[in-house]
Amino acid sequence: MARKPAKAEPAISPSPMPQREIRRARVDVNFDNQSLLVPLFGQFDANLVQVENRLGVFISARGNAVQIEGPEDSVARARDVLTKMYDRLALGQDLDAGAIESLVSMSNEPTLEGIISGKPDTPPIMIRTRRKTIVPRSATQIDYMRLLAREDVIFALGPAGTGKTYVAVAQAVSQLITGSVQRLILSRPAVEAGEKLGFLPGDMKDKVDPYLRPLYDALYDCMPPEQVERRIASGEIEIAPIAFMRGRTLADAFVILDEAQNTTREQMKMFLTRFGQNSRMVVCGDPRQVDIPGGDRMSGLIDAVERLEGVEGIGVARFTRADVVRHPIVGRIVEAYEGIDP
Repeated sequence: MARKPAKAEPAISPSPMPQREIRRARVDVNFDNQSLLVPLFGQFDANLVQVENRLGVFISARGNAVQIEGPEDSVARARDVLTKMYDRLALGQDLDAGAIESLVSMSNEPTLEGIISGKPDTPPIMIRTRRKTIVPRSATQIDYMRLLAREDVIFALGPAGTGKTYVAVAQAVSQLITGSVQRLILSRPAVEAGEKLGFLPGDMKDKVDPYLRPLYDALYDCMPPEQVERRIASGEIEIAPIAFMRGRTLADAFVILDEAQNTTREQMKMFLTRFGQNSRMVVCGDPRQVDIPGGDRMSGLIDAVERLEGVEGIGVARFTRADVVRHPIVGRIVEAYEGIDP
């Protein structure tokens, strides 16, 4: 049996909201250096497809010319991203899916008029090391690099994958190479992330190295391995747990404390007061990932930022999931976990 339609009640139809007209546009971009077109477009135009998918535009390439079609704002962003991709290649920098994702995230929806007319170039922000040149890969990294070049003590807060420690190590290596500092000191608390590792065999170095491995990885990415080993042997580079800092004055040094959320207030005070002449200190950590044994002890990182933010000579960089520069899925994982209390 067919169901009888329900009797419709009289209703007041809401006034339709005015729709914002989406203006469409088409822009041509020409690239002078044809030798850069293959890495710019990517294998089977994979790089262009990535920009298309992220910004909702259509890109067609013919010779050294690229045509972009789509919504006006998206076309403007795509042109900005492609231009920055080309500039990276022209400077000899790598261009991979992660770099393109970062450029898309950093594009700030310029107007077509501003893009076409162009603006005077500002000096590039970059850090040069023996093995590579590091450029900002998120908006917050731009501010972070400026803080690293200006302030005495910098706190870098935020989730994994945002480049807090990596960029700090790159800046430290750059200053060590140029002679701005005489020593590079990397430290972190020896705290297990929620698990007991038990007895570790070997001498003191063998026991603490597993905790410090991420710092070694960043070093090897910025310097040839033989130089890292030579400088460690000579004492120019020191990698040690925070407990080894007690009683010292760290002068003429670039000092980095990683995983600082796992320090107690007493440890953080001890570490910060090691600061010496002609030094720079960077404290990195994620306040949402505290693994201090006992669970009821306040993180020294959180306490220090509350006390010291705004003090002259101290800068604070706050990263969010939007600044994640590892694989894009890391940003989505951080977003899924954010707001969930442990």
